[in-house]
Amino acid sequence: MIRALFAGRRWTSLRLRLLVVFALVALTAAVSASGIAYWLNREAVLTRTQDAALGDFRQEMQNRAAALPADPTSEEMQRTAELMAGSSPGYSVLLVHERKDGRKVFGAAGADSFGLDDVPKSLQHAVNDRQKTTAANDAEYHMYWQRTKPNGNPYLVGGTRIVGGGPTGYMYKSLATERADLNALGWSLTIATGLALLGSALLAQAAARTVLKPVQRLGDAARRLGEGELDHRLEVSGTDELADLAHTFNKTAEALEKKVADMSAREEASRRFVADMSHEMRTPLTALTAVAEVLEEEVEDLDPMIAPAVGLVVSETRRLNDLVENLMEVTRFDAGTARLVLDDVNVADQVTACIDARAWLDAVELDAGRGIVARLDPRRLDVILANLIGNALKHGGSPVRVSVAVEGEQLVIAVRDNGPGIPEEVLPHVFDRFYKASASRPKSDGSGLGLSIAMENAHIHGGDITAENGADGGAVFTLRLPMDVGKVIPDDVDA
Repeated sequence: MIRALFAGRRWTSLRLRLLVVFALVALTAAVSASGIAYWLNREAVLTRTQDAALGDFRQEMQNRAAALPADPTSEEMQRTAELMAGSSPGYSVLLVHERKDGRKVFGAAGADSFGLDDVPKSLQHAVNDRQKTTAANDAEYHMYWQRTKPNGNPYLVGGTRIVGGGPTGYMYKSLATERADLNALGWSLTIATGLALLGSALLAQAAARTVLKPVQRLGDAARRLGEGELDHRLEVSGTDELADLAHTFNKTAEALEKKVADMSAREEASRRFVADMSHEMRTPLTALTAVAEVLEEEVEDLDPMIAPAVGLVVSETRRLNDLVENLMEVTRFDAGTARLVLDDVNVADQVTACIDARAWLDAVELDAGRGIVARLDPRRLDVILANLIGNALKHGGSPVRVSVAVEGEQLVIAVRDNGPGIPEEVLPHVFDRFYKASASRPKSDGSGLGLSIAMENAHIHGGDITAENGADGGAVFTLRLPMDVGKVIPDDVDA
């Protein structure tokens, strides 16, 4: 029944603990109450039966056994025992009289076969023990009783002796009826305990539903909030602690939504400012670049005192132009407007073209098969390769080794330099924007955006770049891209 009641339900540890606690409390209370009730009823039933039988036996001993002659015959003993056994409580009687010559005369009657051997020795000694009479004790002999279980059946055995030389009498009463009544009571209490456990399970289920349902709603709301649904709120009902918790959650979610909205607005404003600034700077930079190129062509004819300044202006103008281009590229990534223009690319030819365009042929060693063709964005691959190889040449030194391989459905391009490697504390940050490890890379004069832009271009392809130190020294940057980007991220592809 319980299995059918709770079948298909999703049990959490809190729900299970709640059920166990309720069950343990109910079990403890039910067992304690049942045990106390059973013990009290048992004592009441046995005491009532015992008192009735012993009281009647005492009265019969006084009325009948005491009326026997001083030296009764076997017939007289037997007739008296039969009269005593016929009384209402229903017990067996054994009368014993010891004659002067030492012989014993018996009289026995009743439903149970009852002999002197059935009377415990300790009870016989107690019954025949003659006591001194005092002010507090006016009788030489007293009645004693004991409960026994011969052959597993419960019996009450009692005995006393007539004062003044009369016979000794024993009664033998079966307690089977009382045992049956007590067994029935025990079964009833066991059933009541089982019903209490079932009731506790139902109560625990009701309590769990009442207590845990709001907690589950709170957990679902927190999960949705973590997934970005900042406008989600809980319905507040009641005035208890759970209602206060839901109200607090709503206030927290509202404050978080406002803060995220403010941060998003500021971020959007900053991104727009960078984009606008970069765009506005392109026009004057174009003019400056043109002037710088003219000055660079005429530098040999200039005054030797002016030539270094002209060279500095030319190099810084180019650097500023690269920075603006990088900022605009970063802005496109942040705005989510960057798209891929896919084409079938011979990777070896693409790497060779990248190296040749930047006059790096003498400083770069290429290891690439001629038949490797991947479908990707050639312009963005060129940006990635230029940044990785340029970074290796600038910070690691030549020769730089570029290897191209295919692993499963991935294109793997590894760029290894001949430098001292990257310090361990720098490795986690090499792809961070504007990060410069100036202490380990004193020659670094870039913007700190090159590797970050390379990583963004790898991500938009559905790939990744890792940086590590090679076993033989030098840094190793490994680019991994899908062989067919269109199958991986078709939504970001422009035909």
